[in-house]
Amino acid sequence: MTTINLSQCNSIASVYLAGLRDKSVQKDRLKFRYNLKRLGQIMAYEISKKFTYTSKKVETPLGTSPVSILEDQPVIIAIMRAALPFYDGVLSVFDEADSGFVGAYRTVDFQTSKSIRTEYIASGSLADKTVVLVDPMLATGKSMLDAIHKLEAYGKPKKWIILSVIAAPEGVAYLDDHCGDNVTLWCGAIDERLNDKFYIVPGLGDAGDLAFGEKI
Repeated sequence: MTTINLSQCNSIASVYLAGLRDKSVQKDRLKFRYNLKRLGQIMAYEISKKFTYTSKKVETPLGTSPVSILEDQPVIIAIMRAALPFYDGVLSVFDEADSGFVGAYRTVDFQTSKSIRTEYIASGSLADKTVVLVDPMLATGKSMLDAIHKLEAYGKPKKWIILSVIAAPEGVAYLDDHCGDNVTLWCGAIDERLNDKFYIVPGLGDAGDLAFGEKI
Protein backbone atom coordinates (compact mmCIF):
# COMPACT_ATOMS: atom_id res chain seq x y z
CA MET A 1 0.00 0.00 0.00
CA THR A 2 1.14 3.54 -0.78
CA THR A 3 0.42 6.28 1.78
CA ILE A 4 0.34 9.99 0.94
CA ASN A 5 0.16 12.50 3.81
CA LEU A 6 -0.90 15.96 2.58
CA SER A 7 0.14 17.63 5.85
CA GLN A 8 3.78 17.10 4.89
CA CYS A 9 3.37 20.03 2.51
CA ASN A 10 1.74 23.33 3.53
CA SER A 11 -1.46 24.18 1.68
CA ILE A 12 -4.87 25.75 2.30
CA ALA A 13 -6.03 22.27 3.35
CA SER A 14 -4.28 22.81 6.69
CA VAL A 15 -6.50 25.84 7.34
CA TYR A 16 -9.69 23.85 6.82
CA LEU A 17 -8.30 21.00 8.94
CA ALA A 18 -7.52 23.48 11.71
CA GLY A 19 -11.16 24.57 11.67
CA LEU A 20 -12.31 20.95 11.95
CA ARG A 21 -10.07 20.36 14.98
CA ASP A 22 -10.85 23.60 16.84
CA LYS A 23 -13.50 22.84 19.47
CA SER A 24 -14.76 26.44 19.39
CA VAL A 25 -15.34 26.27 15.62
CA GLN A 26 -16.93 22.82 15.97
CA LYS A 27 -19.91 24.42 17.69
CA ASP A 28 -21.00 25.63 14.25
CA ARG A 29 -22.28 22.40 12.69
CA LEU A 30 -22.74 23.99 9.27
CA LYS A 31 -19.13 25.23 9.25
CA PHE A 32 -17.90 21.78 10.31
CA ARG A 33 -19.71 20.10 7.41
CA TYR A 34 -18.50 22.79 5.01
CA ASN A 35 -14.87 22.30 6.02
CA LEU A 36 -15.28 18.56 5.44
CA LYS A 37 -16.72 19.30 2.01
CA ARG A 38 -13.86 21.66 1.11
CA LEU A 39 -11.28 19.08 2.15
CA GLY A 40 -13.10 16.55 -0.03
CA GLN A 41 -12.77 18.92 -2.98
CA ILE A 42 -9.06 19.50 -2.35
CA MET A 43 -8.29 15.80 -1.97
CA ALA A 44 -10.30 14.98 -5.09
CA TYR A 45 -8.21 17.49 -7.00
CA GLU A 46 -4.99 15.96 -5.66
CA ILE A 47 -5.91 12.40 -6.61
CA SER A 48 -7.09 13.58 -10.04
CA LYS A 49 -3.45 14.28 -10.91
CA LYS A 50 -2.76 10.53 -10.77
CA PHE A 51 -5.57 9.52 -13.14
CA THR A 52 -5.28 8.68 -16.82
CA TYR A 53 -6.41 11.27 -19.36
CA THR A 54 -7.12 11.19 -23.06
CA SER A 55 -7.03 14.02 -25.59
CA LYS A 56 -9.96 15.30 -27.60
CA LYS A 57 -10.92 18.46 -29.45
CA VAL A 58 -13.75 20.78 -28.56
CA GLU A 59 -15.29 23.52 -30.63
CA THR A 60 -15.08 27.00 -29.15
CA PRO A 61 -16.85 30.08 -30.56
CA LEU A 62 -13.57 30.98 -32.28
CA GLY A 63 -12.11 27.64 -33.32
CA THR A 64 -11.01 24.26 -32.05
CA SER A 65 -9.06 23.57 -28.85
CA PRO A 66 -7.34 20.36 -27.72
CA VAL A 67 -8.35 19.35 -24.17
CA SER A 68 -7.63 16.49 -21.77
CA ILE A 69 -10.50 14.51 -20.28
CA LEU A 70 -10.64 11.58 -17.90
CA GLU A 71 -10.26 8.27 -19.67
CA ASP A 72 -12.47 6.55 -17.09
CA GLN A 73 -14.65 7.96 -14.33
CA PRO A 74 -13.97 6.64 -10.81
CA VAL A 75 -16.62 5.21 -8.50
CA ILE A 76 -16.96 7.25 -5.30
CA ILE A 77 -18.11 5.27 -2.26
CA ALA A 78 -19.08 6.89 1.03
CA ILE A 79 -18.80 5.02 4.30
CA MET A 80 -21.73 6.46 6.21
CA ARG A 81 -22.62 8.49 8.10
CA ALA A 82 -19.62 10.69 8.86
CA ALA A 83 -18.41 10.57 5.25
CA LEU A 84 -21.40 12.33 3.72
CA PRO A 85 -20.13 15.97 3.70
CA PHE A 86 -16.62 14.79 2.76
CA TYR A 87 -18.10 12.61 0.01
CA ASP A 88 -20.17 15.55 -1.25
CA GLY A 89 -16.96 17.50 -1.80
CA VAL A 90 -15.32 14.64 -3.69
CA LEU A 91 -18.40 14.07 -5.86
CA SER A 92 -18.63 17.78 -6.70
CA VAL A 93 -15.24 17.41 -8.42
CA PHE A 94 -15.90 14.05 -10.10
CA ASP A 95 -19.41 15.11 -11.04
CA GLU A 96 -19.90 12.38 -13.66
CA ALA A 97 -18.75 9.54 -11.40
CA ASP A 98 -20.95 6.71 -10.21
CA SER A 99 -21.44 6.34 -6.45
CA GLY A 100 -21.91 3.69 -3.83
CA PHE A 101 -22.69 3.64 -0.13
CA VAL A 102 -21.58 1.48 2.78
CA GLY A 103 -23.14 1.51 6.22
CA ALA A 104 -20.34 0.15 8.42
CA TYR A 105 -19.40 0.72 12.03
CA ARG A 106 -17.35 -0.74 14.82
CA THR A 107 -19.34 -1.94 17.81
CA VAL A 108 -18.20 -1.05 21.32
CA ASP A 109 -15.47 -3.53 22.15
CA PHE A 110 -12.66 -1.71 23.88
CA GLN A 111 -10.69 -4.93 24.44
CA THR A 112 -10.31 -6.06 20.83
CA SER A 113 -11.96 -3.44 18.54
CA LYS A 114 -12.62 -6.38 16.21
CA SER A 115 -16.41 -6.32 16.09
CA ILE A 116 -17.34 -4.73 12.74
CA ARG A 117 -20.82 -4.55 11.33
CA THR A 118 -21.58 -3.74 7.72
CA GLU A 119 -25.34 -3.61 7.44
CA TYR A 120 -25.90 -1.83 4.12
CA ILE A 121 -24.14 -1.69 0.75
CA ALA A 122 -25.41 -0.11 -2.46
CA SER A 123 -23.10 -0.17 -5.47
CA GLY A 124 -22.97 -0.87 -9.16
CA SER A 125 -20.26 -2.97 -10.78
CA LEU A 126 -16.74 -2.19 -9.59
CA ALA A 127 -15.01 -4.47 -12.10
CA ASP A 128 -11.85 -2.84 -13.50
CA LYS A 129 -12.80 0.51 -11.93
CA THR A 130 -10.85 2.99 -9.83
CA VAL A 131 -12.78 2.97 -6.55
CA VAL A 132 -12.46 5.92 -4.18
CA LEU A 133 -13.46 5.03 -0.61
CA VAL A 134 -14.32 8.11 1.42
CA ASP A 135 -14.25 8.15 5.23
CA PRO A 136 -12.97 11.17 7.19
CA MET A 137 -11.50 9.23 10.15
CA LEU A 138 -9.24 6.19 9.83
CA ALA A 139 -8.82 4.79 13.35
CA THR A 140 -8.10 1.05 13.59
CA GLY A 141 -8.51 0.48 9.85
CA LYS A 142 -10.67 -2.58 10.48
CA SER A 143 -13.99 -1.18 9.28
CA MET A 144 -12.25 0.09 6.13
CA LEU A 145 -10.75 -3.32 5.37
CA ASP A 146 -14.11 -4.97 6.07
CA ALA A 147 -15.76 -2.60 3.58
CA ILE A 148 -13.13 -3.44 0.95
CA HIS A 149 -13.68 -7.18 1.37
CA LYS A 150 -17.45 -6.86 1.10
CA LEU A 151 -17.27 -4.54 -1.91
CA GLU A 152 -15.15 -7.10 -3.77
CA ALA A 153 -18.40 -9.01 -4.30
CA TYR A 154 -19.35 -6.24 -6.77
CA GLY A 155 -16.33 -6.91 -9.02
CA LYS A 156 -12.56 -6.62 -8.80
CA PRO A 157 -11.46 -2.97 -9.07
CA LYS A 158 -8.39 -1.88 -11.00
CA LYS A 159 -7.28 0.12 -7.97
CA TRP A 160 -8.51 1.31 -4.58
CA ILE A 161 -8.03 4.86 -3.32
CA ILE A 162 -8.83 5.60 0.33
CA LEU A 163 -9.44 9.21 1.36
CA SER A 164 -9.28 10.14 5.05
CA VAL A 165 -9.04 13.56 6.64
CA ILE A 166 -7.24 12.23 9.74
CA ALA A 167 -5.64 8.83 10.25
CA ALA A 168 -4.10 7.09 13.23
CA PRO A 169 -0.72 5.42 12.73
CA GLU A 170 -2.22 2.15 14.00
CA GLY A 171 -4.86 2.22 11.25
CA VAL A 172 -2.30 3.08 8.58
CA ALA A 173 -0.08 0.19 9.73
CA TYR A 174 -3.03 -2.22 9.79
CA LEU A 175 -4.03 -1.41 6.23
CA ASP A 176 -0.42 -1.52 5.10
CA ASP A 177 -0.17 -5.06 6.50
CA HIS A 178 -3.39 -6.25 4.85
CA CYS A 179 -3.64 -4.35 1.55
CA GLY A 180 -1.77 -4.88 -1.69
CA ASP A 181 -0.01 -2.60 -4.14
CA ASN A 182 -3.29 -1.58 -5.79
CA VAL A 183 -4.32 0.44 -2.71
CA THR A 184 -3.34 4.08 -2.09
CA LEU A 185 -4.21 5.89 1.13
CA TRP A 186 -4.46 9.68 1.03
CA CYS A 187 -4.60 11.45 4.40
CA GLY A 188 -5.00 15.08 5.37
CA ALA A 189 -2.89 14.27 8.45
CA ILE A 190 -1.59 11.29 10.39
CA ASP A 191 -1.94 11.91 14.11
CA GLU A 192 -0.13 10.61 17.20
CA ARG A 193 -2.04 7.51 18.30
CA LEU A 194 -5.30 5.87 19.33
CA ASN A 195 -6.46 6.15 22.93
CA ASP A 196 -7.84 3.25 24.98
CA LYS A 197 -11.30 3.80 23.44
CA PHE A 198 -9.86 3.83 19.90
CA TYR A 199 -10.37 7.55 19.29
CA ILE A 200 -7.64 9.34 17.33
CA VAL A 201 -5.46 11.65 19.46
CA PRO A 202 -5.40 14.63 19.07
CA GLY A 203 -7.95 14.05 16.30
CA LEU A 204 -11.12 16.11 16.35
CA GLY A 205 -13.67 13.97 18.20
CA ASP A 206 -16.52 12.07 16.58
CA ALA A 207 -16.91 13.45 13.04
CA GLY A 208 -20.40 11.98 12.60
CA ASP A 209 -21.70 13.49 15.83
CA LEU A 210 -20.15 16.87 15.05
CA ALA A 211 -21.66 16.92 11.56
CA PHE A 212 -25.11 15.54 12.35
CA GLY A 213 -25.68 15.33 16.11
CA GLU A 214 -25.06 12.70 18.76
CA LYS A 215 -26.35 9.15 18.33
CA ILE A 216 -28.44 7.37 20.95
